[in-house]
Amino acid sequence: DLQSSNLLSELNFISEDGKGNIYKLEALEGEIDFENNNIIFLKNIEAIIKLKNSGEIFISSNFGKYNTENSDTIFSKNVLILYLNNKVKSDYLEFSIEKNLMTISKDVSLSTLEYSINADVIEMNINTRKVEIFMLEGLKKVKIKSIK
Repeated sequence: DLQSSNLLSELNFISEDGKGNIYKLEALEGEIDFENNNIIFLKNIEAIIKLKNSGEIFISSNFGKYNTENSDTIFSKNVLILYLNNKVKSDYLEFSIEKNLMTISKDVSLSTLEYSINADVIEMNINTRKVEIFMLEGLKKVKIKSIK
């Protein structure tokens, strides 16, 4: 009697977009979604986005959800993002190669050498490097504190 398993260990994925950006993802464990086998639920994730002509973005989190069709990835719990001299912590990050977009939310804090920022959402366009920092409720304000 053969029993099928949907558990995986030590996963590696590599993708490249049309502009030469490379996306590498590693996870200690994974579990294939029985209802949609293009989805893999991940544990202990580390990812690197090698931006053409602009350095690397390092991402780690406790959990995630990876789409094998388009490489879209959701990172959750203890998300850490390192890019240049920027360090971002949150509980949720949605990354889409197709949309060239990284959306960071849920308890977001950004720190640089000069300042720290607390906000609801940080969005970064991977191609243009344009960053938007905002609150979800109009009356709330993004908090910026000088470190110097």
